[in-house]
Amino acid sequence: MKLETERHGDLLLVRVQEPRLDAALAIRFKDALRALAAEGTPRVLLDLEQVGFLDSSGLGALVAVMKYLQPARTLELACLSPGVERVFALTHMGRVFTVHETVAAARAGGSEADTAPAAPQSDPGPAPA
Repeated sequence: MKLETERHGDLLLVRVQEPRLDAALAIRFKDALRALAAEGTPRVLLDLEQVGFLDSSGLGALVAVMKYLQPARTLELACLSPGVERVFALTHMGRVFTVHETVAAARAGGSEADTAPAAPQSDPGPAPA
């Protein structure tokens, strides 16, 4: 599992240096993130720029790390590749995670204006009677 870390005040930046986050890596990824986050940094930011593929196991690992950090700390994501963005759009995970367009936007304060827009939702129409 290739992860590079940088500390910036209350932010731990973790750059995931893997092309895939899938069933083959999910458990190692989750364990590695938990170990890195054990120091108690209030914000953990994952830079996923190098991750081109994310499957349900990888997504589950992200959710598990987020739950591990809560409620005192946050897990934020940045630099989603088009493939990972598609998974987030299909699963509506953009509503669960704070997603930043860039690491710089996240470091600048992470306001909602800096986050990537949620995937458009279709109107399901009126509920059946």
